[in-house]
Amino acid sequence: MGLDTVEEDIREEARAEAAEIREAAEERAATILEEARVDADATREAAHQAAEDQIQQERERAISSAKLEAKQQLLQARRNVLEEVRGTVEEELAAMEGDRRRELTELLLDAATEEFEDDAHLEVYTRPVDADLVEELLADREGVERGGDVECLGGVLVEGGGGSVRVDNTFDSILDEVWEDRLKDISDQLFEE
Repeated sequence: MGLDTVEEDIREEARAEAAEIREAAEERAATILEEARVDADATREAAHQAAEDQIQQERERAISSAKLEAKQQLLQARRNVLEEVRGTVEEELAAMEGDRRRELTELLLDAATEEFEDDAHLEVYTRPVDADLVEELLADREGVERGGDVECLGGVLVEGGGGSVRVDNTFDSILDEVWEDRLKDISDQLFEE
């Protein structure tokens, strides 16, 4: 065997070995590329899912916030309506005249004076517009006199015992009590759902 043949065999062996190395390298490169593609797809899918989740959370937050704001606006609108209704009732009470005002004032005066002993000296306070009416109602009562003015929608405030005991039978106090006791019923009637 000649030197050329040995050299050719070594070269052939080197080529075969290089081909095997190249083939192994290409297979390894293909495997690495495939793994990279799979990882990239998984990363892309995870990022896409994370973005979708975030969008859904933001959507839910926006919807929840909008619902809360709408509910607050509805409650405020209802409060406004209730305030308007109360204002209208107060205006009507203040504007009441004639026999109806006289009857109610007398009923409130009777109820207030019944709270005191018979020998008590009582002073009756009322709004200035009702001074003459109260004077008429007090004309036949002993130990009861008009004490002065009080800012109210009508009715009476009766004091006894030198001002230590008061019975507030003004339209205002009765309206406050009725309003508080019946607010749910009033609201239900106004805002039937």
